[in-house]
Amino acid sequence: MFRDSLGSGARAVEAHFDAVLSGFQDLPVSRAMRYAVGGGKGLRGWLVLESARLHDVPQDRALWPASAIEAIHAYSLVHDDLPCMDDDDVRRGQPTVHRKWDEATAVLAGDALQALGFELVADPRCHPLPEVRADLTLSLARAAGARGMVLGQALDMAAETAGSPLTLEQITALQNGKTGALITWSATAGARLAQADLAPLTAYADRLGLAFQIADDILDVTGDAATVGKAVGKDEGRGKATFVSLLGLDGAQARAQSLVTEACDALCSYGAKADALRDAARFVISRQN
Repeated sequence: MFRDSLGSGARAVEAHFDAVLSGFQDLPVSRAMRYAVGGGKGLRGWLVLESARLHDVPQDRALWPASAIEAIHAYSLVHDDLPCMDDDDVRRGQPTVHRKWDEATAVLAGDALQALGFELVADPRCHPLPEVRADLTLSLARAAGARGMVLGQALDMAAETAGSPLTLEQITALQNGKTGALITWSATAGARLAQADLAPLTAYADRLGLAFQIADDILDVTGDAATVGKAVGKDEGRGKATFVSLLGLDGAQARAQSLVTEACDALCSYGAKADALRDAARFVISRQN
């Protein structure tokens, strides 16, 4: 049920993204943009669509912020894969953008995807009220920038050359930015569109984002590259502290499960209407890629 909904949401977002890009000049950079967005699970976009459905926001309106977050997420991956960052050759089972094209195209495609993300939430078709569009744009900038995702990435890079491994508290703070900030924005976007209370979905998403990252750490140890779709074992090879290295495999799995339970409990005010979001929380710690 959830996988069907996730797939349907991903197809809707990809179709919307294709429609947006159809007005772009046919150049390597625009082809690289579309390539970077394709092939993923589309979880962040789905969270936008589902949180919008929870608040009776029409899908044709929710597709704008859903496409925006997928564009921002794709930009972050394109840049993260570059030789000056993680230096990865494979992403989602395919060559990374700088390998399929070149580094300059990858940088420009990432830049363009980031700009497009903000263009999409600022578009009047996203919401007729300028104050709602402004709220979406400002909150997305904070989630994506040096107080959110970029901060987490910077802390992660600094940890690689630090004299001592990070503590559990430090890793949690790092991942709340690197992974959690965009997930939280995604899950609260529907409430922002409806001008509703953000608290329940914020509590849900904060736990979901951390569980997602713990699952990634577990996959880095237990997964294989063919299934995961990218290199595995890199964290251990670099001597990085992770949730698995600090908690042990069993402890990390138990912590992820506890976070999922807390995430589901945070949705109690929505009743059965939020069951798909509960299924999403269970999915993030059972996935194989």
